[in-house]
Amino acid sequence: MRIAEVSSTFPPYRGGIGNVCLENTKELSTRGYEVTVFTPSYENFWQRLRGQKKSEHQGFRVKRLVPIFRYGNAGFLPQLVKYLKSYNIIHLHYPFFGGAEVIYFWFRFKKIYSRYKKKRCLLPRLIITYHMDVVGNGPLGLFFRWHTKYLMPKIIKEADKIIVSSFDYARESNIKKLFIDYQDKFLEIPNGVDIKKFQPREKSQKLLKKHSLWNDNKIILFVGGLDKAHYFKGIDYLLRTIKILQDFSIKLLIVGEGDMKKEYIETAKNLDIKNQVIFTGFVSDEDLPKYYNLADLFVLPSIDKSEAFGVVLIEAMASGKPVIASNLAGVRSVVDENKNGFLIDPKNEGHLAERIKYIFDSPLLLMAFGRAGRKKVEEKYSWEIIGNKLDNLIKEL
Repeated sequence: MRIAEVSSTFPPYRGGIGNVCLENTKELSTRGYEVTVFTPSYENFWQRLRGQKKSEHQGFRVKRLVPIFRYGNAGFLPQLVKYLKSYNIIHLHYPFFGGAEVIYFWFRFKKIYSRYKKKRCLLPRLIITYHMDVVGNGPLGLFFRWHTKYLMPKIIKEADKIIVSSFDYARESNIKKLFIDYQDKFLEIPNGVDIKKFQPREKSQKLLKKHSLWNDNKIILFVGGLDKAHYFKGIDYLLRTIKILQDFSIKLLIVGEGDMKKEYIETAKNLDIKNQVIFTGFVSDEDLPKYYNLADLFVLPSIDKSEAFGVVLIEAMASGKPVIASNLAGVRSVVDENKNGFLIDPKNEGHLAERIKYIFDSPLLLMAFGRAGRKKVEEKYSWEIIGNKLDNLIKEL
């Protein structure tokens, strides 16, 4: 069985969609499927002229295709067609502007052509994982709204099965009408986490020393992209929350890189909290679990429905950490209020500050939330469990 995983991003780029695609691919490869990842190549112009790159990764192949044109994480890849026709299953990770449309129009053309020629059309089965709604401002926002209204429903309808990380998100997102009309096509498969890689451990004394932290510091952790594509993470609100708390024993660790990092650093300076906020920059996959273990509390203050799940939440929970996240559809399926963490109103730094203070004033609650989070991850979010669900879906198709 040949499976094509198609994604707008893929490691080494840091982002939820690409990471989920990677883990899906690894799980399917270990189950004996022949899997190839197709993703845009985002190297500079002269590197791209040298041609498209193929590489081997842990039992599967990655084909990085040169976009005809690109904007941000969008890349127009008409050449996808010549590759995908030899696969049994196509698994599209949506949104992928420039890739999803190519797949849709290829499917429509083949079906119309087969009706015209009165021949049976042999097409791969199409699975779409709908990761999130796309929200934007200005001209880009107008394009997103147009695409959501006119093109996105056609692409989704073309799929044999549609995976969502939670039915809660599907009911509140831009696909809610499709979810009602085509319920038999929808399947809930959450994102997962490596529960061996992320698990409770002692704080790294080496990292404490590196970042000038003390054992009695109350350490809050944020992990995420600091680029424009991840504007919705709510870092501005998190920084203003630290300003409200005015507790110099609280330290905020921000793990991540991106083109907005300098802007966030400047915000911290302007708020006069630069001594409480540590921007670590890029952290390797090897060291990332150590940063989760360094934290006492993890916070994800996302501001809109572009945040559909929050893989970083389950990484923190797997590490035995209590979590605070915005009360958004999908995200609230991960965080159980007053069991493994708290849900706060989006864009409300006052509410976030109150919850942080409450949890730090309750050490027993801090530990109880951490244990409950680890238990939930083991029961629901292990990649092995996710892999079994994907395997069953492919066998069904």
